[in-house]
Amino acid sequence: MDKTKTISVDRRPSECVSSHSIDKITSIDWRPSPVVALATSFDGLRVAAARHDGSLEIWLVSPGSIGWHCQLTIHGNPNGKVTSLIWCPGGPHGSRLFSSHLDGSVTKWDLFHLNQETVLDSVGVSIWQMAVTFPKGDKINDEKKGDQMGNGFHDFDEHESSESDEDFDSPGPHEGSVGENPRVAIGLDNGHVGIYDISDTDEFIYEKSLPWVNGRVLSVTWSTDANYIYSGSSDGLIRCWNAALGNEIYRITAGLGGLGSGHELCIWSLLSLRSGTLVSADSSGSVQFWDSQHGTLLQTHSLHKGHVNALAAAPSHDRVFSAGSDGQVILYKLSSSQSASSDDNKSSLTKRWNYLHYVRAHTHDIRALTVAVPISHEDIKAENRFKRARRGKKSADFSYHKWAHLGVPMLISAGDDTKLFAYPVKEFTKFYPHDICPAPQRTPIQLVLNSVFNQSKMLLVQSSQWIDVHLLQLKNVCTPGDFAKTKILRRVKTKASRKIICSTISNSGALFAYSDQEKPRLYELERGKDGKIPWDVRRRMLPQRLPFAHSMIFTHDSSCMIVAGHDRMIYVVDVERSELVHTFTPCRQLDVDSSPTEPPITRLFTSSDGQWLAAVNCFGDIYVFNLETRRNQWFISRLDGASVTAGGFSPRNNNVLIVTTSSNQMYVFDVEAKRLGEWSSQTSALPRRYQEFPGEVIGLSFPPSTSSSVVVYSSRAMCLIDFGLPVESDESDMLNIQDSRAKNLQNFNLKKRTKHNRRNFEVVPLENPVLFLAYTSKNSLFMIDKPWLQVVKSLEATPVHRHIFGT
Repeated sequence: MDKTKTISVDRRPSECVSSHSIDKITSIDWRPSPVVALATSFDGLRVAAARHDGSLEIWLVSPGSIGWHCQLTIHGNPNGKVTSLIWCPGGPHGSRLFSSHLDGSVTKWDLFHLNQETVLDSVGVSIWQMAVTFPKGDKINDEKKGDQMGNGFHDFDEHESSESDEDFDSPGPHEGSVGENPRVAIGLDNGHVGIYDISDTDEFIYEKSLPWVNGRVLSVTWSTDANYIYSGSSDGLIRCWNAALGNEIYRITAGLGGLGSGHELCIWSLLSLRSGTLVSADSSGSVQFWDSQHGTLLQTHSLHKGHVNALAAAPSHDRVFSAGSDGQVILYKLSSSQSASSDDNKSSLTKRWNYLHYVRAHTHDIRALTVAVPISHEDIKAENRFKRARRGKKSADFSYHKWAHLGVPMLISAGDDTKLFAYPVKEFTKFYPHDICPAPQRTPIQLVLNSVFNQSKMLLVQSSQWIDVHLLQLKNVCTPGDFAKTKILRRVKTKASRKIICSTISNSGALFAYSDQEKPRLYELERGKDGKIPWDVRRRMLPQRLPFAHSMIFTHDSSCMIVAGHDRMIYVVDVERSELVHTFTPCRQLDVDSSPTEPPITRLFTSSDGQWLAAVNCFGDIYVFNLETRRNQWFISRLDGASVTAGGFSPRNNNVLIVTTSSNQMYVFDVEAKRLGEWSSQTSALPRRYQEFPGEVIGLSFPPSTSSSVVVYSSRAMCLIDFGLPVESDESDMLNIQDSRAKNLQNFNLKKRTKHNRRNFEVVPLENPVLFLAYTSKNSLFMIDKPWLQVVKSLEATPVHRHIFGT
């Protein structure tokens, strides 16, 4: 049995959420996947995160927003384990994203068509890391070179005329080192480093392989002028290679000065700085700084209590961050000091990399680091965004609002705990990291209110490999905050080599469907006839030409199923006859019959009268279709450049479409009149407390009545909005989420207030990550949440063990 929670709602003029309780959810399996690699686009705005299950996420900050938004998710091969990510310039959209895999292949992620394509077949051995050259004309390469940095830190241009050493050539620039096409260095398990050119058609053109070395090549990086390649291997050595000639210039024994030694040392990460400093991170917990000209050791910091997996540098290259298996992120800063000189009693300026601070926000190993400079809200000063009572501890969200604004570099960390955290690069020591995704890879859940099975309520829960149909039991729920129970009826699994992308269930509860990466599948749920099996599932036929889908939905009367295919077409299928009755082509111009040119549809909403269909792509464009006349009705371009996060048609007026965006805005449209609805037309700005809503809105729920209200919710909070009340144009602040939950709910309970003096857009913070929230009747809400500690315990990776004194 599964326990969930209910929330009582007073549906009188002062309707509000009155109370809720915490419960342990056991049968709904929410197990997000670890993040194994991160990479930032060249413009610094987007962060790609690859997960262990083969999926890829693109994160950004929408204009006008204060939080991070997952713009799109691509469900890649679940068996293709990603080892590294790189962004390359070029392509029709200005940048291209590639990933390497343990099977030795390289794939391209198409961020427009939402698919994965192999561009380099398996080379027979594992690829551990890829590194790409800076694009020609990049601002990093255009900066003035040759500035003295002190303590042997010079730019390579100063060594152009230096003589060769007796044993190796000194690194120096050579002409023609940077071509028109990006070049990629690939570290292989067999001890080789392969060099490839990436053509305009995304083809990996083999150039050369560097000489074989003993051990596995675990890390590679280019010098900032792209003339040299540095590789680190499992034999504890760092090698410098001439990228043009392919010969080894020198090698470094990384164990010297650190905690490790010999062949037991693995060089997991390398970082080349503009100052001529090379930074290495190894399995002994040491971070070492080297003079890349001579290969000599400058400094060693052995502060990590485990493997150091990742390194990252600030855009100014005067700060370096390291992270590893102890869950720590450590900052090293380049500082200057005066030292006495024996020549003429003069003092010289010495530069050193000093340990500054550490933060431990992750509970598990950290696998990847990257630095981004995303767009953020800049209409008012951060310190004046909201007034807050002096009492109590300030929340982590509040500190994020203080430093996250336009042009501020952010450090992003990710790892086995499935989380992503953002840190201020320049003010790393002052503020606590921001939790970008409090509910990563949230389990999709749908509710059926009145099924054909004795009007019982049912739940459809989608996991990556199976679909569960639950019976929701609310008969014994008598008071607000009581626990509800669920009983699993049937589970339908897909093959292990596939991954479920989307699913849907009909309002009757008798039909449900899902689509994996091969094709959509339709099932019918029915009671068992022989009594031995209470519930049975029967496979229903679908038209053969249907492609696999990014989104699916049934019409309100369950007669048709609508499929948004990966080919960017929308298919309407008659369920009873198993026939394709119509195909829609999303387009910006109405009444234009052309081939699909728009991005794939990832969200579908239908009206309860069966007339309207709203389709949304991952970039926020909305296409409205008339299902009765089978014509394109309206195109709504992306709203202020933001993505659509949730939406639906109002049951009170089927012509009204309500959507929320990643910039924490809400829009009401009249799709029949093809204009903004009356409420949005009269609303110049939403209250500040809603714009600073904790977390991103992930869903909304309408009461099953003629009410004009809606509940929107994120993984962190919920908010009741009454469209019959005016929008307050006050500058009041968001509720202090650090107050006790009981006090918040008491303040939110407006039963004793009248309709004239109560505030609209009241926000209730929620203690645990919310997976789903919906009305079950006109007087109650149903919510599923799960304490994060339970999610952590269910992860396959082992948490970081930290000894506490006295235990």
